[in-house]
Amino acid sequence: MVPITITHYLALSAALLLIGTIGVLTRRNIVIILMSIELILNAVNINLIAFSHYLHNVNGQIFAIFVITDAVAEAAVGLGILIALFRNKETVLADEVDLLKW
Repeated sequence: MVPITITHYLALSAALLLIGTIGVLTRRNIVIILMSIELILNAVNINLIAFSHYLHNVNGQIFAIFVITDAVAEAAVGLGILIALFRNKETVLADEVDLLKW
């Protein structure tokens, strides 16, 4: 059996970052865009935890907790804005949102 090294964690993190970036850039649905941002933040957390374990330092794990807290706040505010947007425009597509245009 092959032991799991830091390279495996970095490959997983790179895959999550790639999937999240593609999701943000190509999707029109705001819910999918928010989920893609969460994937990107989870990729960051995997890097923080992997390097924290590799360097025998807890600073990365503490910082990952702050990233998780930020992701929760972002999701709560984003979904609140999304609900208000859906009530006004009756759509969740990013292309059709033009509330701030003159």
